[in-house]
Amino acid sequence: MSESLVRRGDRALGPDLEVGPLAFGCWRLVDMTAAEARERVEAALDAGMNLVDTADVYGLDWGGSGFGAAEELLGRVLAEAPALRDRMVLATKGGIRPPVPYDSSDAGLRAACEASLERLGVERVDLYQIHRPDLYVHPAELAGTLDRLRREGKIREVGVSNHTPAQVDALRAHLPFAIVSNQPEFSAAHLAPMRDGTFDQCMQHATTPLAWSPLAGGRLVSGEGIPPALVSTLDRIAKREGVSRATLCVAFVLAHPSAPVAVLGSMNLARIQGAPDALDVRLDREDVYAIVQASEGVPLP
Repeated sequence: MSESLVRRGDRALGPDLEVGPLAFGCWRLVDMTAAEARERVEAALDAGMNLVDTADVYGLDWGGSGFGAAEELLGRVLAEAPALRDRMVLATKGGIRPPVPYDSSDAGLRAACEASLERLGVERVDLYQIHRPDLYVHPAELAGTLDRLRREGKIREVGVSNHTPAQVDALRAHLPFAIVSNQPEFSAAHLAPMRDGTFDQCMQHATTPLAWSPLAGGRLVSGEGIPPALVSTLDRIAKREGVSRATLCVAFVLAHPSAPVAVLGSMNLARIQGAPDALDVRLDREDVYAIVQASEGVPLP
């Protein structure tokens, strides 16, 4: 049997940072005690998810108390267990400012970054990503802000999220350093990064994709709104591999040659602990193309 396409190794975020193929997403790290949050962070780190990904806007959903709630809770965890900071690559995002909705102006982004640092209780984050593009800021202004924040030691590396390839190129043209990550939505039910140039650009510039919603917000698990042909294809391969449909879907994300990191947002301890099972799934070209064709609903030419 040919070697599995699932990529198990670490991914680079710039010259000095390496992260595992699975990351812990903190969108749902709200509405719980600091002890409960610490239990989940420690389980994720123990499972090899050393990239911990949050954002200032997390807290407006999933029962959170409001803007900044997820960062605040993670900050409480780090204050109570400071040794955890050394085990993680800490990432956050800024640039969304409800109800504006976006503000990546110099003053706006600087205020957002500094507020994130205060909530997290750290002097620097390892990765700072522009959460969504502000269509009314020139990329040269944004690049200048990011450069100053980096030189001041407040951010280590820079990435983007939910940007088109053209928007990434425009920002890259003005930055004196690399964009190390791009965080698009990607799953067996949402293949856009494979088609719109996002992954091609990542491979061109050695940028690591951080795939959010690898289970399509849980729809790939429930089957709600998912093409029946895709569900049956996933279940067929999952049965062969002896894994759940969810595990198979994570393995599919990890199989792309751009070597995405799958950002997992479950707060279920058993699911966090079982996440590495995806690394042992064997997928070949017949498998991944069967999934792609079932997802898109048409045969490939």
